[in-house]
Amino acid sequence: MKSHIRFLTILILVATVFPQNIASAGTPESAVSVLQPYVDRHELAGAVALVADKDQILSVETVGFADLEGGKAMPADAMFWIASQSKGMTATAVMMLVDEGKISLDDPVEKYLPEFKGQMVIAEKDDNHVLLRKPSHPITIREVLNHVSGLPFKSVMEVPTLDALPLEAAVRSYAMTPLQTEPGTHYQYSNAGINTAARILEVVSGKKYEDFMQERLFDPLGMKDTTFWPNAAQVARLAKSYRPDASKTDLAEFPLNQLTYPLTDTAHRFPMPAGGLFSTAQDTAIFCQMLLNGGEFKGKHYLSEAAFKELTTRQTPETVKQSYGLGLAVGPDWFGHGGAHATNMEIRPEDGIVTIWMVQHGGFPGKGKEAQGAFKNWARQRYGK
Repeated sequence: MKSHIRFLTILILVATVFPQNIASAGTPESAVSVLQPYVDRHELAGAVALVADKDQILSVETVGFADLEGGKAMPADAMFWIASQSKGMTATAVMMLVDEGKISLDDPVEKYLPEFKGQMVIAEKDDNHVLLRKPSHPITIREVLNHVSGLPFKSVMEVPTLDALPLEAAVRSYAMTPLQTEPGTHYQYSNAGINTAARILEVVSGKKYEDFMQERLFDPLGMKDTTFWPNAAQVARLAKSYRPDASKTDLAEFPLNQLTYPLTDTAHRFPMPAGGLFSTAQDTAIFCQMLLNGGEFKGKHYLSEAAFKELTTRQTPETVKQSYGLGLAVGPDWFGHGGAHATNMEIRPEDGIVTIWMVQHGGFPGKGKEAQGAFKNWARQRYGK
């Protein structure tokens, strides 16, 4: 009997001193063992999977290929178009101006962008007519950041690619477009809204949006590979994009058809705040570590406690099902964002970790779309508190 009590005492002590080891018992040491089957079945081309806490990178693993046809293995420093993950970074920059008292979230957009004065909302619409009326209130900065402004996804002028218009011209086209719904009542995922907030940032700060991002966010954080215009060396590290082939059983390469080529062209490509950034897993992790730490990174404060809370808690009304903060999706115990080609960043404060999932996929054959969830489950079991 005494030996049983002694054994139980030892177990309790081990669990107290090494709780993570107990929690991760039976969890594979490597994410590769979880992800490799998807590659072997041609359901996933390749991925960089990263886990970090607020202080350090805990794990960076690669699987599969950056270039299937060329047989190029996925490198840890591969570049990816992170698309709508840009939204959270743009919103963070906007919140810096809120912290400085230069703007308020509930200010009307037209206070800074007069072209929005008199914007109407669609009251009725069918194939034969459109009836416009005055909205109950002008759209606000908060509403353009949380997708309830009524602005459309994009304007009819943003063709054929999303990066073809200068920011000022793109935003002016939104002002000329009637609101699709009454402000504050419906969720309409909107690149136009995030871009509008970025244009306000330009007007208020007196800096080009891309310069503000570089000087106030990317450079101070040390995000050396995050850019709207990847240079030749970075393009060489860009993972190719894949989607299901005609048979839906294998993978086929396709271009980033929402963007203008060449990607290095600074004369004809313009920074798109809602989805134009390229980055690496490591760079994106730095941004997420700052958020995991409440707006601070390596002793430097990027956001106040109040600004961080606004950014990362639900801002959408309870009458809509979508839970969205400011430039970030918000879940019950996480916040983060995905990108058009299946990249993802997720911050989990209770677990004390961030997960970065870097792939370039416009869809998956078979069970390929389940790979991200498999990685996240592994990360939480292996490193979560």
